[in-house]
Amino acid sequence: MEFDHDTLNELEGAVGVRFNDRALLQRAFVHRSYLHEADEETDLQDNQRLEFLGDAVLSFIVSELLFRRFSERREGELTNLRSALVKREALSRFAKELGLGDYLLLGRGEEESGGRGRRTTLCDTYEAFIGAFYLDQGLSALRKFLEPRLIEEIGRVAQHALTKDPKSRLQEWVQAAMGQTPRYRTVHTEGPDHARLFTRQVTIGKQPYGVGQGQSKQEAEQAAAAMALFRLGQTMPGYEDSGLAAEYELASVEMEQLESER
Repeated sequence: MEFDHDTLNELEGAVGVRFNDRALLQRAFVHRSYLHEADEETDLQDNQRLEFLGDAVLSFIVSELLFRRFSERREGELTNLRSALVKREALSRFAKELGLGDYLLLGRGEEESGGRGRRTTLCDTYEAFIGAFYLDQGLSALRKFLEPRLIEEIGRVAQHALTKDPKSRLQEWVQAAMGQTPRYRTVHTEGPDHARLFTRQVTIGKQPYGVGQGQSKQEAEQAAAAMALFRLGQTMPGYEDSGLAAEYELASVEMEQLESER
């Protein structure tokens, strides 16, 4: 089944772009499941090649935008931001905002299993649409189409993306500034199996820098990394409360006691 004239007009109105090659536009919405059930004589192709191209072009445009707007940011910070902007959750949300899922050509099984609203499918469709847009309109037009939405998204995720993960931030900073990799180990475990409390310590070289507790090892490691960043003068937003200084100092004493007991 091919899109009729009215459907193509509606789709172009939804995305705000008039395509020169409407067959290219339609191809961006042909899911591979549709072809599995289609007539063998169909001339339609699925959108996977366009998805491949769109992924690469989108990554380039995002990288260029971040390079221009954040001249003071280091490579690792820019990488974190780019990852936040092109991750599946963000791209599927962009696709939903444009209503792209409404125009997908899906196989019966994929349709019945909720594929039209599936995050992975929407993300792939958005990338395929970007690939089609690039081929039809060129890089400059695509950049103009994407940048307003990307700039809005940057404002939403910039600080969150750069500060949400103390463990990642610690590793990035330590590797850049000290040429080392932080190491974590369990120094204490307490409580029953269903309510276990882990105490994890982070060391740089052989020197302990932070200790943290949590109901999982990952949670304890994030707390330990936040403390290490604090002690290294790299306080994370959300951890700069002056009251934490005393808390971290007390934890430091406890950490030294744990070391002396080993």
